[in-house]
Amino acid sequence: PYQKEGFSFLYRITERGFGACLADDMGLGKTLQAIAWLDVLRRKGRLENLPALIVVPASLLSNWKEEAQRFAPELMLRIMHPSSPDPWQPENTPRRKDCHAVITTYGMAARTSALADLHFPAIILDEAQAIKNAGSARSRAIRSLHGERRIALSGTPVENNLNELWSLMEFLNPGLLGSRKSFESFTRSLEHGYAPLRRLVRPFILRRMKTDPALVPDLPDKTEIPAYCSLTPEQAALYQTQIDMLHAVLDEPDPAARLMLILPILARLKQICNHPAQFQGTDDYAPERSGKFRRLQELCASIAARQEKTILFTQFRSIIPHLHDLLSGVFGRSGLTLHGGTPIPERQNIVTAFQKESGPPFCILSLKAAGTGLTLTQASHVIHVDRWWNPAVENQATDRAYRIGQHRNVLVHRLICRGTIEDRIDAMLKNKSRMADDLFSGGPEQWLLKMSAEELNDLFSGSPC
Repeated sequence: PYQKEGFSFLYRITERGFGACLADDMGLGKTLQAIAWLDVLRRKGRLENLPALIVVPASLLSNWKEEAQRFAPELMLRIMHPSSPDPWQPENTPRRKDCHAVITTYGMAARTSALADLHFPAIILDEAQAIKNAGSARSRAIRSLHGERRIALSGTPVENNLNELWSLMEFLNPGLLGSRKSFESFTRSLEHGYAPLRRLVRPFILRRMKTDPALVPDLPDKTEIPAYCSLTPEQAALYQTQIDMLHAVLDEPDPAARLMLILPILARLKQICNHPAQFQGTDDYAPERSGKFRRLQELCASIAARQEKTILFTQFRSIIPHLHDLLSGVFGRSGLTLHGGTPIPERQNIVTAFQKESGPPFCILSLKAAGTGLTLTQASHVIHVDRWWNPAVENQATDRAYRIGQHRNVLVHRLICRGTIEDRIDAMLKNKSRMADDLFSGGPEQWLLKMSAEELNDLFSGSPC
């Protein structure tokens, strides 16, 4: 019933000339609702002169094609991407009879200037947070596309700051929130909460959460369990050296300049927490050198003993092969890996292989390349090896397993090194969860920029355990 309501919302809003954002929680079937909307447009003859345009992250090209074939077999979709054996070309007008909608990636849509010359009957942005940086060339190019009907699909319409909401609404309903400058001024005046802004955008955004038992009563439980680790003596010594370097830059008076000095050190601290070899740039990833690798061994040994599957996320592509070597020994067989360098045609094959009950026991994914869109419901465990420190992004990644089609309880394990920056920011995230639920979820850069030297000193102070 809630999916029927979502379809009706999309149709009702767009037929009145407005853009609509379906902001359902991850895994509630946004793609299905959008396909139903497109199929109605097809049956009403709205896609006869020119196909609709669907813009998606690269990893979702095959997913959209397969979902359309499954749920709307008469809706003919073609792909505009070099990975397709027969890619659609914008110059193919008048339209071919075998094409009601064209799927392409954000990168292709931004680079293909010929798209801006067409007036599409409908445009869909999937994982629409991809245009959150309003000033980027990609975001400007996508917003310049012409579409009679516009919808955006995003489980996280706001990830870091309210300017991302402006960019999304500027695509859907240009001018609704004014210029970027006037919108920034307006949001700074919201001293008593976001109610005025919510009233303004509410008619155009439909948001449902799968934590509502009335919505999805049969979805299993999700339990989040911190997996605490201790640094080895080698890690602790390397960590303290970086902390000493950090204290030397805290006296920089300009917050923006100070942030630029802190961020590289923050990245090195995260690498040290993972494994000394990652920080040093060597290949000696012996598990005994890293408290986190040893903890991961213990955790996955327990998962393997129960013959369960797990997916793991890391923000560092370079560490993925070494994690694979570690876990292959634990599980007694090889797993799968997916990152930004994985060819697009292989990505769906990886998902298909993992989703087989007899398929590989684990899959390691880079957070940026695989944190959205994929369905990996064979996993009953999700492990965050290192933290992105943005609740919205991490929850999106977790929901590759915790979504419709999942029949097992899901355990989410976050590896956290005690006494380090991982431990302290984890505590900050817990304290900020209410803010995240109230239309705003800031990454660490936002907090660090606003902190004084004294607050930063408190954040990074103390010796690692």
